[in-house]
Amino acid sequence: MKAEVYNVNGQATGRTVELSDAIFGIEPNEHVIYLAVKQYLAGRRSGTHKTLEKSELSGSTRKLHKQKGTGGSRKGSIKSPLFKGGARIFGPRPRTYDFKLNKKVKSLAKCSALSVKAAGNSIKIVEDFSFDSAKTKQYISFLKAFGLENKKSLLVLPELVDSVYLSSRNIQGAGVALAEHLNTYDIMNNSMILISEKSLEAIANS
Repeated sequence: MKAEVYNVNGQATGRTVELSDAIFGIEPNEHVIYLAVKQYLAGRRSGTHKTLEKSELSGSTRKLHKQKGTGGSRKGSIKSPLFKGGARIFGPRPRTYDFKLNKKVKSLAKCSALSVKAAGNSIKIVEDFSFDSAKTKQYISFLKAFGLENKKSLLVLPELVDSVYLSSRNIQGAGVALAEHLNTYDIMNNSMILISEKSLEAIANS
């Protein structure tokens, strides 16, 4: 699969690069994409929710009234979950929501996501570039050149370029990721994936 190479001004350079069919041209597996996205979002959950149970609640432990003879129900403690201000039955406890996915499944999910984007013309290959200094307006001009100023986009770099990353940091919807950290969620969560030329090799090896 061949792809056009664009410069930082959004213009075609007349050059093409070969995209691996094993990464950008497979039959997408929607289920593994779902699993990879689910795992990513589950891993981001803090899981710090907690409610007080009966043994943890402060309050009197005196029996409210005698067991028999009142005509009412048996009440052992004011901390009972049945009373207002009482404890909660089977309340949430701190836990992790993360779950394991095999490496082959995660790799298949990433390739499937890239293939979905490639089939939808949502991947562009960009010449390797950097800015002289970190300025937000430079990155805004870069996005405008590709018609992405009002869309979610992700620029994939082989290594961190401070001038590019810092220029994009204050722009909503504009993300920058390293090729080795590229994941299925980031791919599917952006309208356009801009991949620098050197990142192609890093993606193939990741």
